[in-house]
Amino acid sequence: MTTTAIPPEARNAPAAAPKRRPQREREGAAWVFLSPWVLGAIVLTLLPMAVSLYLSFTDYDLFSPPKWVGLRNYVQMFTEDPRYWRSVVTTLMYVLVAVPLQLALALVVALALKGMKRGKGFYRSAFYAPSLLGASMSIALVWRAVFNDGGTVDNLLGTGGWVNKPGWALLAVALLTAWQFGAPMVIFLAGLQQIPAELYEAAAVDGAGKWRQFLSVTVPMLSPVLFFNLVLQTIQAFQVFTPAFAVSAGKGGPADSTLVYTMYLYDRGFVASHMGYASAMAWVLLLVIGIVTAVLFRTSRSWVFYASEGDR
Repeated sequence: MTTTAIPPEARNAPAAAPKRRPQREREGAAWVFLSPWVLGAIVLTLLPMAVSLYLSFTDYDLFSPPKWVGLRNYVQMFTEDPRYWRSVVTTLMYVLVAVPLQLALALVVALALKGMKRGKGFYRSAFYAPSLLGASMSIALVWRAVFNDGGTVDNLLGTGGWVNKPGWALLAVALLTAWQFGAPMVIFLAGLQQIPAELYEAAAVDGAGKWRQFLSVTVPMLSPVLFFNLVLQTIQAFQVFTPAFAVSAGKGGPADSTLVYTMYLYDRGFVASHMGYASAMAWVLLLVIGIVTAVLFRTSRSWVFYASEGDR
């Protein structure tokens, strides 16, 4: 039996590296996996947005072909529709009340949960539950019953039903939103657990009390999380619909005191069948949310502290 001698240079040669797939083949595989998301984004988001933008320049009643009217819907919205401006004011009032109240409750509960030794998981789940249930129509109807004439609030305070009073109805809607503080609470709790204990110890050595530690340590270190929650909850508050619809029985009353923007948009589009006008309202809302978000990001430079950046 003969054996073939292996040359020394071949014996010491490194193993051949595995062949890499061509760049185009790797990109093709990536697009295959991304195709469901891309298709969904085009069909379910970009295409409806394009159609809505076109309809905003038309007179369309859902039953006849749309008629091009140019900027008439926008001109009518800003100059000829006082109810539109009432919905704008109502929405702004709602945002200014509901968002700070919700974030304050979320932060207070998160601080309380952080200091708990036992049962933290149970209470965290219990406080988070309203965020899962509160957006449903059934819970909103229960909320209406609680604040209606003869309801729980009326029996306890003797003030009458809030939902039938123009000055109180919007507050009832804002309280329903504030009650759903579970999501920002969980985010606050995660942020609080990331703050080093050494900072509190150093502050205590310097003579800082609990309130001073909260202002000088907790708030600055938690400011990125606070900013995230503020942006997220503000965007959601501008789009509120279900609580106001249920509390006002779909009418925005009393005296349009709960007529938020999205409810009036729904009324124009699906009740009055002015879909072109409703599409114009939707695009104005998108623009306003974009501007408000940009302003929040711009102002965050002066109060949001990132530990990796050091002192500004």
